[in-house]
Amino acid sequence: MSSLKISETEWEVLKIKLQRKYNHLTPEDLAYAAGQEEDLLQRLAKRLRRDRDYVVFTLSKELNDLTSNRL
Repeated sequence: MSSLKISETEWEVLKIKLQRKYNHLTPEDLAYAAGQEEDLLQRLAKRLRRDRDYVVFTLSKELNDLTSNRL
């Protein structure tokens, strides 16, 4: 189970950052509803060809500073 929690508002910003960093992600890859973090993590791990921990680290890092333009 994921300890990562993402609100709908946070996701709107985070999704844009992910699209810029990983431009091969589709809208389906980035589909998310509150409470469905684990589904999102598994889907992104598969599409990015990375492990789940990498995805959690990347999302957590971006969530810490959503206003940053850094990817």
